[in-house]
This record gives sequence, C-alpha cells and structure tokens, in this order.
Amino acid sequence: MNTAQARAATVKRLTRETSLSVVLSLEPGPSDIDSGIGFLDHLLYSLALHGGFSICLHCDGDLALDDHHSVEDCALALGRALSDALGSRDGIARFGWAYAPLDEALARAVVDISGRPYAKVELGLSREKLGELACENVQHFFLSFASAAGLCLHIELLSGQNDHHRAEAAFKAVALALKQAVALKGAGIPSLKGVIEHSGDAV
Repeated sequence: MNTAQARAATVKRLTRETSLSVVLSLEPGPSDIDSGIGFLDHLLYSLALHGGFSICLHCDGDLALDDHHSVEDCALALGRALSDALGSRDGIARFGWAYAPLDEALARAVVDISGRPYAKVELGLSREKLGELACENVQHFFLSFASAAGLCLHIELLSGQNDHHRAEAAFKAVALALKQAVALKGAGIPSLKGVIEHSGDAV
C-alpha cells in the first residue's frame, strides 16, 4: 500500500516461523518496534532515527528455536516495505553514501537503489551474540534487506574493537546513506534505462 504523496507502505508476513507486520514511512515520525530481540530493536530504532523514517514493526517469531528466522523475516519485510514505499522511483536521488563513527568504530555504507539486489557486508564482528542477537545475523539482516529492497549495498567497518559499537555504526551509516538515496531531487527516473525495476520476490 503506497502512494507517491505518502511514500509509505505496509507489509504483512505470516509463516510457520514468524508472524509480523511492518508499516514504513519515508518521512520522519514516531517509531514503534518490537522484533522480540532487544538489540535488533535498538539497531532498527537507530535506522529509523538517522534515516529520517518512521518504522512500526512487530514480529512474533520462533525465538525458542533461535533468532535467525525473526531477523531474516524482519529484514525481508522491511526491505519489501522500502521497495513499495519508493513506488516508481521517480525523482529519487538513487545513490547515497555515508560514514558513521561510534567512539572507536567507524563504518562506511554506500547504496544504489538500482533494482538489482547485491550486498557486500564486511563487519568483522567477533562476539557470538549481542544481547540475544547472533552476530552472524547482523550481516544476514543486511543481505536479506538488500535482496528484498532491490538495493546494491556495500558496508565496511573501517575501525573498531567493540562489537556493539561496530554493529551500531554500520546501521547508522546505512541509515544516513539511505536518507540521501531516497531523497526527492526532481522529476524523472534516475537511470539511463528510463526505469528501475525490482520484483520484490524475496518476500
């Protein structure tokens, strides 16, 4: 559900592994996030704040098993919502890049809303978990998000020792890059093809 004026979308996902809903607006506003995983909520609130978005996300997942399905499905639904909210991509900047520090950690993110999903994510996390979020699933979140949103996404951690700082810096850098990329710069599709297509089949 989206309009060119509202630049907002709602996505619902129901499987044997998760039941979730996402309402995403590309304009600033209040966010209400409950993924069932406290540290993921923290990262998504940061994404919303620094991206200039409003995210309402609620997920009931099979956390008694582990966090993988909930993280993956939150990323897929949020990526699909971003794709839907962008509509035809008419007038968007398309490209965005940003650096974000958090104390000793420094992250760089570059995004192209190309319609061609690709992600290269180098975080260098060494802990097993951050709270109840498996560190391997921080990278998996970005891979799933880029796939569902139709993004070309590059993320690198340039420095840092504290994994909390490294993960949060990565989300902040992605938020700032997305804020640039989704910004409206004028009229027309920013592609020599005249169209930016993404099926969103990942959700």
